[in-house]
Amino acid sequence: DEFSAGLVCAVIALASAGLGGHAVAANSPPAANAPKAIQPIAPAYSPHVDQQFPNRVLWGVAHVHTGFSFDAGMFGVTLTPDDLLRVSSGGEVVLDNGQRYKQDRPLDWVSITDHAEYLGIADQIRAGSPELLENPQGKRWYEMSQKGPEEGVKAAIEAVVSMQTGTPVFKSDKLAGAAWTQATKAAEQWNRPGVFTTLHGFEWTSAPGGNNLHRTVIFRDNAERVNQVLPFSAFDSSDPAQLWKYMDAYAKRTGGQVLAIPHNGNLSNGMMYSAETFDGKPMDRAYAEARASHEPLLEATQIKGDGETTPFLSPNDEFADFERWNVDFGKMAPAQDSVLHANYARSALKLGLELEAKLGANPYQTGMIGGNDAHVGVVTTSENNFFGEFANGLPSPERWKTPLAMGKDGKPVVSVWNESAAGLGGVWARENTREAIWDALKRKEVYATTGDRPVVRVFAGWNFAPADLNRPDFAANGYAHGVPMGGNLSKPAAGQRPAFLVYALRDPDGPSLDRIQVVKGWLGKEGK
Repeated sequence: DEFSAGLVCAVIALASAGLGGHAVAANSPPAANAPKAIQPIAPAYSPHVDQQFPNRVLWGVAHVHTGFSFDAGMFGVTLTPDDLLRVSSGGEVVLDNGQRYKQDRPLDWVSITDHAEYLGIADQIRAGSPELLENPQGKRWYEMSQKGPEEGVKAAIEAVVSMQTGTPVFKSDKLAGAAWTQATKAAEQWNRPGVFTTLHGFEWTSAPGGNNLHRTVIFRDNAERVNQVLPFSAFDSSDPAQLWKYMDAYAKRTGGQVLAIPHNGNLSNGMMYSAETFDGKPMDRAYAEARASHEPLLEATQIKGDGETTPFLSPNDEFADFERWNVDFGKMAPAQDSVLHANYARSALKLGLELEAKLGANPYQTGMIGGNDAHVGVVTTSENNFFGEFANGLPSPERWKTPLAMGKDGKPVVSVWNESAAGLGGVWARENTREAIWDALKRKEVYATTGDRPVVRVFAGWNFAPADLNRPDFAANGYAHGVPMGGNLSKPAAGQRPAFLVYALRDPDGPSLDRIQVVKGWLGKEGK
């Protein structure tokens, strides 16, 4: 091997130096015509000089809200992007119910994704800004808020309802631009390469008929570039294909890079992972390729439940009923079984195989990441430190009684106690920088957890053997002879079968690991 070869070269060199018929003083000049000594080429002493592969996991969220989101700020949340980044990096804040909050462990990276729709409107209402009062609807909302909390909530509900129709009650690019600039300024101030990374982002909140088609949009670039555009909102279009065109236009205009991550699909009522386009037409190859290139990841878990699978779709998986929400938010009723296949990640991955066979492109060859989606101005991922999704879920002795959504029969469809403490994204990277983290998201070398921080590594290849699990150069060998999580394994030679190297290390502050479960989906000979 390299070490023993180098040792042999060194021993030969030392032995040769001692041969000969005379001695030469250390400082004696060489003879005029003496041949130059042949120096053996020894390997570099440091094995890390040329190492390029990711070597650590960085923990963060690419989906969280501050009071700049209308459905946070108009319900009384006043924490700003500056506050959220302070607490995410290890600091302390006081929430709007007067309680102090601090995370058990700081995060490595965060992308604040406030809603593009009505961005920053709550701050404008509280301040009674002249630009807001110039608009009749803005003035009306301001006057409602001045009458008391109940009227303010009515204004917030008007905003929520308008999201489902795609028609804004109030729209101002000037106010949205001011809030966007303030948010990007905060992100730049808190970005500390090598220590704590911020990525600029927003949430596009398409919700036709109440069905959740939201995407978080994450930029690779600094504020100088992202401030050249305004966030794209559902009032611009509810069609994801139009969002992709916005992303392409941004890249062309600025030279920057951007990706989108579909929101946890469990509340999409059969729309998030379907075989059709937004307008109901069969998906074609161009659409499949566009989705795959713009949306490399999907959000597999967050506060609003888990989006991996459900018992109806995975009857043989005893873990399939974890943090389950099967709700039709448009009708405020339980979702029908017939739509569930298009709500969950496992089914999406299998549908991708079917579409690839038909179209020659796979729109759902995606990685998975965990999201947060808290609307209280902090990131909460631990059940024993959970501050709810909205202001009505902040800690109190009575919050377990609080409904999150009411059915037509007057009974809760979902309650605050149904909420999860939310998820995390583990990102394999070599350094804690904006570029390294975004690149990991793009190449899908990431994974989702429901709040704990286990280290999980996966490689796929054609020639791995059991002995590879115990190699001291496990990762180097994996990258050299296979592909990591999120990678594309090239087609095999005839008769070859893939082998997978998988290891998991428990979170030192979390539970012991019970098992590694591998779930296999495939396309059979009959196309199923």
